[in-house]
Amino acid sequence: MSDKKTPLYDIHVASGAKIIEFGGWLMPVQYTGIIEEHRAVRQAAGLFDVSHMGEVSVSGPDATDFVNRLVTNDASRLAVNQVMYTPMCYDHGGVVDDLLVYRLGEQEYLLVINAANIDKDYAWMVQHAANYDVTVKNISDVTAELALQGPRAEAILQRLTDEDLSTIKYYWLRRHVRVDGIDCLISRTGYTGEDGFEIYCAPEEAGRLWKRLMEVGKPLGLVPAGLGARDTLRFEAGLPLYGHELSESITPLEAGLGVFVKFDKQSFIGYEALLAQKNAGIRRKIVGIEMVGRGIARAGYTCHAAGRVIGTVTSGTYAPTLDKNLALAILETEFSAPGTEVAVEIRGKLVEAKVVTKPFYKRRK
Repeated sequence: MSDKKTPLYDIHVASGAKIIEFGGWLMPVQYTGIIEEHRAVRQAAGLFDVSHMGEVSVSGPDATDFVNRLVTNDASRLAVNQVMYTPMCYDHGGVVDDLLVYRLGEQEYLLVINAANIDKDYAWMVQHAANYDVTVKNISDVTAELALQGPRAEAILQRLTDEDLSTIKYYWLRRHVRVDGIDCLISRTGYTGEDGFEIYCAPEEAGRLWKRLMEVGKPLGLVPAGLGARDTLRFEAGLPLYGHELSESITPLEAGLGVFVKFDKQSFIGYEALLAQKNAGIRRKIVGIEMVGRGIARAGYTCHAAGRVIGTVTSGTYAPTLDKNLALAILETEFSAPGTEVAVEIRGKLVEAKVVTKPFYKRRK
């Protein structure tokens, strides 16, 4: 097992969390149970340790041009203190990673990347920084991150800060917010399909911040939540997981993320390949699948129709909010319309299923 631990590792162990290895880190997969934690986030709030995520700072006169070269979305459209989601592609159109871009200043950005990809992503960024007047720094080791998610997230966090959180809009950030005296960067973002905040602070402050949030949040239904619930929550909300719905071999267009590919800005890495794919017609795409027969479709299971294999499951699980067995799968486009009957091979048997619209879950605003 890996020995990489977040600053909150001892708190997780003391809280009775079940620890697993994930992306090279020892992380809590659950505390009381995935379904219980999942439902708490949908109905009240959950607190996640996401300090395993990577953070890279980019600054300098060419910061915007450099970030725009790296990613498919358009960083030049961001106002200072605004956040955007974007894929970052290889020349052939496959995905290096998907990330959040925080614009901290006119010439300063924070890129938040996936835990398992930190070394690969950072090397990719440094490699492409050579022709730009920028400073690229991996600040993952000096950054802790907590995610407070759920309909009561704002009410809970508001108990620890004088900052008016209601004025932070979705996908905007605020720097130097004092949370119980701790200097934090806060963004109204998340990976659960619910309202909530991602809170960045110094690693040495993370333990106290976690404990204080749990203290003030408990009366409002706040529970600690692990990676298991984080995955089922993002899955219901139709949010991609790198290595599953996005990868070196699955492009943003195939993943249904074309809205985050800004062809009008041109000259980003992967532009030519993605434009060619768009013009030729996308031959396969990520779709939602609902199991009609009994069984759970797991990642890697084959999907069948017309007497042959037409694709593969990328993620699949029991969806607690909907009480259904659902999956995301990459299928040939001709079988991608909602209502299309397909089958999933589960332990050597073809089990009935059908294509459904995604996301499976959308919160009421």
